[in-house]
Amino acid sequence: MTRKELAAALIEKAGFEASKVAEFVDQVFEIMKEALERGEKVKIPGLGIFKVREKAARRGRNPKTGDRVEISARRVVSFKPSGVLRKALNRGDA
Repeated sequence: MTRKELAAALIEKAGFEASKVAEFVDQVFEIMKEALERGEKVKIPGLGIFKVREKAARRGRNPKTGDRVEISARRVVSFKPSGVLRKALNRGDA
């Protein structure tokens, strides 16, 4: 789902004004981004938790050439789904 599709769903389901929805969606994502940049967790009940993890430097391999490459340390965003979301996704599994 894209930002545009999310905005369209908000307009349709919640009846918000189209002129305000795009700005609202952008502000929500901006707030989430700023919190993650500060290293804070973003917890959305019923959806899950977004958090920043530190990945250590490591050796890798270029699959095309086979050359060894040093992969630098970095920060990445990880997502852990809530139990509610996991159950909803797996509903109907045998």
